[in-house]
Amino acid sequence: MTVVLVLHTLLVITFTIRILLRDDLSPPGRLAWFIVLNLLPYFGSAIYFLFGETDLGNRAEKRHKEIFEEIRAKASWFMGEAASTEELIDEVYRPAFRYAGSINGFHPSSGNTAELMADGEETLMRMVADIDAAKDHVHVLYYIWLADNTGHGIAEALIRAARRGITCRAMADGLGSRAMINSELWQRMKEAGVHLAVALSLKHPIHTILTSRLDLRNHRKITVIDSSITYCGSRNSADPEFLVKAKYAPWVDIMLRFTGPVVVQNQLLFASDWMQATHQSLDRIALSSPPSEDGFPAQVMGVGPTERHGATPQLFANLIACAQSELTLSTPYFVPDATVLEALCAAAHRGVSVALIFPKVNDSWIVAAASRSYYHRLLDAGCIIHEFKGGLLHAKTLTIDGKISLIGSSNLDLRSFDLNYENNILLQDEATTHAVKERQQSYISRSEVVALPTVLAWHYHRRIWHNVIATIGPVL
Repeated sequence: MTVVLVLHTLLVITFTIRILLRDDLSPPGRLAWFIVLNLLPYFGSAIYFLFGETDLGNRAEKRHKEIFEEIRAKASWFMGEAASTEELIDEVYRPAFRYAGSINGFHPSSGNTAELMADGEETLMRMVADIDAAKDHVHVLYYIWLADNTGHGIAEALIRAARRGITCRAMADGLGSRAMINSELWQRMKEAGVHLAVALSLKHPIHTILTSRLDLRNHRKITVIDSSITYCGSRNSADPEFLVKAKYAPWVDIMLRFTGPVVVQNQLLFASDWMQATHQSLDRIALSSPPSEDGFPAQVMGVGPTERHGATPQLFANLIACAQSELTLSTPYFVPDATVLEALCAAAHRGVSVALIFPKVNDSWIVAAASRSYYHRLLDAGCIIHEFKGGLLHAKTLTIDGKISLIGSSNLDLRSFDLNYENNILLQDEATTHAVKERQQSYISRSEVVALPTVLAWHYHRRIWHNVIATIGPVL
C-alpha cells in the first residue's frame, strides 16, 4: 500500500511540475490535466506521455524554420507585401488581414477570382478536367484520400497526367489516408510516375510516440494546377457518402476554385509540406506567376504545430472583432477557447448579427457534448444557433458584412487550434462572399434553431455531462 501511495505521489508530482513549466498550456488545459492526473494517476500519466504535448521535436521545428527561410529567400515576390494590406483592404478589416499576414508572411495580392462549386460531383468533375488540361505540373495534398469514386477519379487523372509527361506530386496524411497509402491504387500512381510523399508518416510508430505524438496530423486539402488554378475548402478526396463513417452521411462540404496570385501562395504552402516530408529543395518545384487579371485581394494562411501557438483562434478573434453588422460561421467541430468564445459574445453584445451553424448529429461524441456546453453563454449574448439536419455539415466558412470570407480546412476546436496543419484563404470580395453566404443560408434552411428556453430546459444530467466533457476536453 505504501509503495502504491509513493508511486501515485511521484507520478502526480512529476507530471504536475511538467504541466506547470509549460508556458504554452492554457489554464483550462492545466486544470483538465490536474483533474485526470489526480483521479487516474497511472492512466493519466500514460495519456499525458502519449498525447499531452504538441511538439514535433527540435528537428522538425528547425526544418520548418529552414524551409520558410528558403521560401522567403527564393520566392518572396509571390508572397505579397505587407504594405498591400493598406492599399487593398477596407480600413475596418485591415487588422485581421495584417494578423493573417504575420503567421506565414503571406499578404494580400489583388487580381484573384473564385468560383463556388455546386457540390461534390461538380468539384470532382472540374478538378479532373483541370488535371487533364494541365500543361506543366499538378500538386495535391489531402488529409483523407479514400479509394472511392472521388479518390479513384483524382488518382486516375494524376496517372494520366504523369504518363503524358506532366510533373505530378501527390501527398497524403499518414493517418487519415493510411488505407490509400497501402493500396494498389497508390502503387499504380507510383508506377505511372507520380511523385508520392506521406505527411507525418506512421511508419515508425514507436519512434513517433517517443519523440512526438501520433495524433499530430496534416489536415490540409490543397490542389494546384500549373500555378494558375487552386481549390480550397473543406472537402477531402472522398465522396459525400464518406464510406469510413457512412452513418453520418452525407458529408456536406464547400469548395472554391481560385485563379490569380493566391494560387502561387497555396503552391508555396504545399511546397513547405513537400519539402518537410521529402527533404527536397524549393528549386525542384515549378513556380510561375499567373496571368494578370482583374479581381479581388486574397491571401493564404497556414497553421500547424510548428507555427506560432494560438494563431488560429487569434485570427478568428481578429476577424470577429472587425465585424460591423453581420457574421455567419459554419463548422462541424466547435470547441472554442476563451479567445474565440469571448469575441463571439462581444460581437453579439455590440449589435452584430451572429449566426452559428453546427451539425445536429456529430461524428465525435466528445465535440458534440463540449459544443453544447457553450450554447447557454452564446444564446444569452444574442447569438443565433442553427443545428443542421441534412447530414454532417463539414463546411468551414466565415462571412463578415457581405464583404469578407474565410474558407479552408480549419475547424473551431482545440485539435484544429493546436494539433493539425491547416490551410485557409482569406479574401475581400462582395460577389464571392455573397455566393458563400447564399450557401450558408442553404445550410440554415435545412437546420433547426436552438432557442435559449430549450437549452435552459435540458435535464440537469445532460448539462452536467456537457460541462464535464468541456472541462476535460483538452485531455480528450
